Amino acid sequence: MGRNTRKRRTPLATKAIAASAALALGGGGLIWANYYASAHETNSTQNSAKAAWGQVATISCPDVGQQLTNVPNQAKNEVGGELGNLDRQITDAYQQLATTRAAQAQDGNYVQNTILQPLKDRRVVIIGRIKLEITRVGGRTPRNLDSMASCTGIPANPQQGTGGQAGTGGQAGTGGQAGTGGQTGTGGQAGTGGQTGTGGQAGAGGGQQSGGQNAGQAGNGPTAADFVDITKVQRNVAAKPRAGGNGSTGTFITRCGVNANKNHNTDNVIVAPGVTNGAHHLHDYVGNQKVNAFSSNDTFLQGGTSCQNKNDLSAYYWPVVRVQDGTQDFDQNADGGGKEGNVGRILTPVQAQIKYVGNPNSKVVAMPQFLRIITGDAKTTTNGLANANAHWSCTGFENKVQLTNQYPICPQGSNVVRTFAFQSCWDGQNIDSANHRTHVAFADPNGNCQNGFKAIPQLTMRLVYKINPPTVQNGVVKNAYAVDGFPEQLHKPATDHDDFISVTTGGLANRIAGCINSGRQCQ
Repeated sequence: MGRNTRKRRTPLATKAIAASAALALGGGGLIWANYYASAHETNSTQNSAKAAWGQVATISCPDVGQQLTNVPNQAKNEVGGELGNLDRQITDAYQQLATTRAAQAQDGNYVQNTILQPLKDRRVVIIGRIKLEITRVGGRTPRNLDSMASCTGIPANPQQGTGGQAGTGGQAGTGGQAGTGGQTGTGGQAGTGGQTGTGGQAGAGGGQQSGGQNAGQAGNGPTAADFVDITKVQRNVAAKPRAGGNGSTGTFITRCGVNANKNHNTDNVIVAPGVTNGAHHLHDYVGNQKVNAFSSNDTFLQGGTSCQNKNDLSAYYWPVVRVQDGTQDFDQNADGGGKEGNVGRILTPVQAQIKYVGNPNSKVVAMPQFLRIITGDAKTTTNGLANANAHWSCTGFENKVQLTNQYPICPQGSNVVRTFAFQSCWDGQNIDSANHRTHVAFADPNGNCQNGFKAIPQLTMRLVYKINPPTVQNGVVKNAYAVDGFPEQLHKPATDHDDFISVTTGGLANRIAGCINSGRQCQ
């Protein structure tokens, strides 16, 4: 449908005028374009004013998809296609923005009159279709949907653009702390990270303006401000809630490997089913071996598994990590890879631990078959940090420091660690939701599920990477590493996320819950 009709972009590393372009799933996004003043321009005040757009310009569009929390099943395919059309419109607007810098320099109203207003008009039509598809089958749409047609154009500078959104690191830290039940809470660090993260986002723009020297191998991040020496970060991990008398204290470990067989693709069957390259970045897959854009529940049951427990057919997948040391990988000229700013050598984790844990205050119910959960947000630059749930650390520091807004520089002999703690409360009815979030929730800081939600086994994942520590000199990072992502997200650490589809046979889901409820350690 609409999602797989998007125009392709040329490799970011070869673009002279574009730093990156956003394709925000769900019809929202930030579009970045890099411009330079024409060689014939003088330093006059008039030309300086005309060049105000000239450095980096961004178009910010509200994320329609995140507002659609109640789409009837009969309309989901049609609505998904229209959300894809919104994405394509943003892409078209970016292409126009990136190829008309001369006209913009001559006419201060060009962006508004020629790009933003027509974009709004086209979005009005698509939003109208979305409303029609939902109401046609008896559904209701949010009242504010019409107001989401307008996009804004913002000159990028250290005070504006993505830096401002990144500055809300404290809020993300609170969410992270609640999300992990205190296990890897980042409330304190998020405030600190937010301060440095703001500079990082602004620095990313600055890096692009200065030719990308400190903005990553493809010119779209990471920057020096995205890294911190973990030995210089204060302890910020909160204590776990103490288990009560009715708590579920057991654990269940499933061993599924590290994706040594290199099962990769750039699809996202949860967010963009039926869309090739719907994720726009590369995933590692362990567990179920037949996961792609066109997989179905029936496919999952026939998919086989990399897990030692052959009853565990669940899909566990996450964005790959790459080292940006000047090398390339197999996908350097491919969609989702080098064509979209994801460059460098792909790293395979040296360890990948998948563990289910319990709830400190209640027993857990078994996960329903085909439950889908996304934790974290791949588009924190667009959506802000409300759903961020990234946790970066180093071996030997995990119980002391967890980072959301920065990648750690680990001391010699210590490895980089990514951890995820998924939402552990379920609404008791739905295996997915229209925005892929509202059917599950995090427990509160004390471990309680709210609003009638039920505690389920909490999926936790720990990925360990052996990485030579990057170095930062004179504001430039060398041999950086970064998580794959959408190009406009600038490879920020806060965009880290993880995906899961629960698929079990032979009563395994009940055995996992029973083990956890009885306080045993099982595998």
